[in-house]
Amino acid sequence: MPRTAAFFDLDKTVIAKSSTLTFSKSFYQGGLINRRAVLRTAYAQFVFLAGGADHDQMERMRAYLSALCRGWNVQQVKEIVAETLHDLIDPIIYDEAASLIEEHHTAGRDVVIVSTSGAEVVEPIGELLGADRVVATRMVVGADGCFTGEVEYYAYGPTKADAVKELAASEGYDLARCYAYSDSATDLPMLGAVGHPYAVNPDRALRREALVREWPILDFHKPVRLKQRLPNLSAPSRPALVAAAALGAAAATAGLVWYASRRRAQTVLH
Repeated sequence: MPRTAAFFDLDKTVIAKSSTLTFSKSFYQGGLINRRAVLRTAYAQFVFLAGGADHDQMERMRAYLSALCRGWNVQQVKEIVAETLHDLIDPIIYDEAASLIEEHHTAGRDVVIVSTSGAEVVEPIGELLGADRVVATRMVVGADGCFTGEVEYYAYGPTKADAVKELAASEGYDLARCYAYSDSATDLPMLGAVGHPYAVNPDRALRREALVREWPILDFHKPVRLKQRLPNLSAPSRPALVAAAALGAAAATAGLVWYASRRRAQTVLH
């Protein structure tokens, strides 16, 4: 059977906010941006949450963030994201999205996060979610290890659909049997590339299009910490449990051997 995958947009589809803008306070505390930039990103987050972002707003946001990150040390950005990831992202993961990811994995499908946000932010989030692959925007990094402000690869609109098709070709996915989830009309090309598209918390344009095309519409509204959702996450891992079971079996076997030998010895004596 051909392989299959589920492709998830990230912001407002898997998590309740914009992944990039969520880290603005942490970037401020790390000295990367000033207070004015924090206020501006907070406003951008509000606009994004209030009604989504159309093409023009996304382009303005891209230009602003590209200019904002010029000169940032890439390693410092990665360290800030790693230090604050669980505090900032874990509480805003949609319970419904986490369940879907688990269901797709159980069905044997790969899970791929396809996001317009930067790779330095998206890749750790993908790892947190247990995604198999991540497609994200990549910025140009200079010889000094800092962002130049230029975009190497922009994962947006038709480019997302191209990435999905390229992955299908390289990984052997049957797109007619694959799934895709997004909240934005800008992802119509990606949704149209698979056999099972879903509109999640759709903006007005996507909702209208989903109704016309008779695509399922999902409402995700319950952000929850992964540890609250899965209390056993703090329990020993499956390999640890298997090892413990094996050790217990070995101990039990050794005990039976000792008992049998002792019984034989007693029989001989008598």
